[in-house]
Amino acid sequence: MKIIFLGTNGWYATNLGNTTSTLINSKDFYIILDAGDGFYKIDQYINEEKPIIILLSHLHLDHIIGLHALAKFTFNQEISIFGYNGTVQGLQIILNQPFSASLSNLPLKIKIQDIEENSYDIGFGIKSKLLVHSGYSLGYSLKIDKKKITYCTDTGICPSLFELANEADLLITECSYKPGQEEWGWPHLKPEEAAEVAEKSNVKKLILTHFDASYYRTIRDRKSAELKAKRIFPNTIAATDGLEVILE
Repeated sequence: MKIIFLGTNGWYATNLGNTTSTLINSKDFYIILDAGDGFYKIDQYINEEKPIIILLSHLHLDHIIGLHALAKFTFNQEISIFGYNGTVQGLQIILNQPFSASLSNLPLKIKIQDIEENSYDIGFGIKSKLLVHSGYSLGYSLKIDKKKITYCTDTGICPSLFELANEADLLITECSYKPGQEEWGWPHLKPEEAAEVAEKSNVKKLILTHFDASYYRTIRDRKSAELKAKRIFPNTIAATDGLEVILE
């Protein structure tokens, strides 16, 4: 199983990276975690007719703006989009005139479905839990190819974060704030907090992503965050656009 980081910025794109989107190439599925503007790169990696599953954490624009690029794709397989209650209504507004090409006019088979906090089987197991953010933000744990992958972004420390991360083979989580930074209102994580979650949850590997573009302006900034996290949880990687990780 391969995990490809298509976009690793939070908030807005810069010359360092696109906004957040991560592709999991599993045995039987392509799974996309959020659809920031890095989403436009998926056709560089999707070359089999496996189902495409898109899991959205929430509808902030840096997590969905890449869906505007759906019009460029010619995939034959069904694309299923899942998100918390209100996702169907929200995307029907945004992915429509006058904001974008209407979904009904695209030569793609697209299905959008609202989900709640629950466990689901969509060909592989998913558990979803609400995290703590300015509004709703949904975290996910996936059971696929005999591995557990947890994805939690746009969150502060909360019980759901630990529950989803517990015993994960891979935890992909955000790192919006710098080490020791004073928070400005919206719940987000610092690298040391993400590392503490990984350590306390008995995670095997931690990957930091969703670096707030207004704070993390250089690769050096990300490496500093990685080093801070490694002091607590050594098996930590700070993601950059194009990073590919093999999970065996």
